[in-house]
Amino acid sequence: MRRFVPRSLVAQVALLIGAALLVAQLANFALVLNEREKLSLAQNLGPAIARYASVAADVTQAAPEFRGAVIEDNSRRGAAFAVAPASSVAAGDVRDGDVEARAAAALAEAGVRAAEVRATTRTEASRSGHGEVRRLIVSARFTGGWLNGALATPRPDPHLVGRLAAATVLLYVIVLGATLLVAFRLVRPLRALTRAAEAFGGRGEPVEVAPRGPADLRRAIEAFNAMNGRLAGLLDEKDRMLGAIGHDLRTPLASLRIRLESDDLDAERQRMREIVDETSAVLEDILVLARTGRSREEARPTDIAALVETLAEEYRDAGADVEVEARERPAAPVQPVLLRRAIRNLVDNALKHGRAPRLSVRRDGKNIAIAVADSGPGIEEDQLERVLEPFARGEASRNRQTGGTGLGLAIARAVAEGHGGTLTLANGGPGLIATIRLPA
Repeated sequence: MRRFVPRSLVAQVALLIGAALLVAQLANFALVLNEREKLSLAQNLGPAIARYASVAADVTQAAPEFRGAVIEDNSRRGAAFAVAPASSVAAGDVRDGDVEARAAAALAEAGVRAAEVRATTRTEASRSGHGEVRRLIVSARFTGGWLNGALATPRPDPHLVGRLAAATVLLYVIVLGATLLVAFRLVRPLRALTRAAEAFGGRGEPVEVAPRGPADLRRAIEAFNAMNGRLAGLLDEKDRMLGAIGHDLRTPLASLRIRLESDDLDAERQRMREIVDETSAVLEDILVLARTGRSREEARPTDIAALVETLAEEYRDAGADVEVEARERPAAPVQPVLLRRAIRNLVDNALKHGRAPRLSVRRDGKNIAIAVADSGPGIEEDQLERVLEPFARGEASRNRQTGGTGLGLAIARAVAEGHGGTLTLANGGPGLIATIRLPA
């Protein structure tokens, strides 16, 4: 069964819409044809039934000696009337119940009371020999016998079915054509999306698809372009991270190798421990950054001011001069462990480059702002975005004693973005202000 179903979107739309439209059009054709036939019947037979009822009223109201004259006077212009002891509708004729009911109603309206009404239609050869004539045969039984009437009626429209069929086919073609046009309009951007996805191999700039089509499809294309850009950024970040890892780990490993070849290992043991600790710290930061977006820690409602104050208290216990300003007590669903790590990185950065960091918590519109300000030299304006990248340092050397691992701010930004927020840096004159904004 599946091999009979087309694979392309346009073909499937055409098949589905075509089949549904065909069923609907056939049902509509049958209903319209039935109604048109009833209307045609009413228009063709209505005058003949009314004429019969009028003649029946004249005959029943006339004196017996004048009835023959009344019948003879009305038996002209395609009509023939007669009073007979039997009905002209034979037992083998196909009677028309709808016509009989209409004839009985017309007789009652004309004031004629008939005991029984019979009606049928016949198609006969014309007396001139050219063509056929359709006649309505009506018989009504009264006290004196049956009043039989044979009245010529217009023939039904012979082209009615053909015209309705042509109109149905034309409507079918128009609607199906419009549907296919819309389907083709949808498919073109989808094909462009497919080509762009297939062309993106992870190297070079991703192919950007021009948004077009309906609004929903435009938004999907814009989302695809944004996703492509993010993927390219992640791949670039991965390349930078791998390069920095290679650089940062090569140096301490080379140092360890040299010291292991030294004759006096006891004298070098403390320095080797320091090198191992430095290498472990770099690896720990790398793992934290790699796992930030995939943390299994569940978010829970947290008093942000309380979290910041607890962290500042830990620093004060360690001898650091850290101040907190929290006039408001906003709460938000966060991952406390990750958020503490991000704020700790900002505080460590402030202690390294300045002194007496000042932490503040406040509402900023629909967000909660956590700011860490220091009194250090700040950062050049054109470097504020660059230092947020992994392994970017505020000074040119790659000395971890002065520049750190270059992952602290990157981890803080990843944590903020993982919560649906942002991390921004700004020079506060003097010093640097790092602000995490989280949705409330």
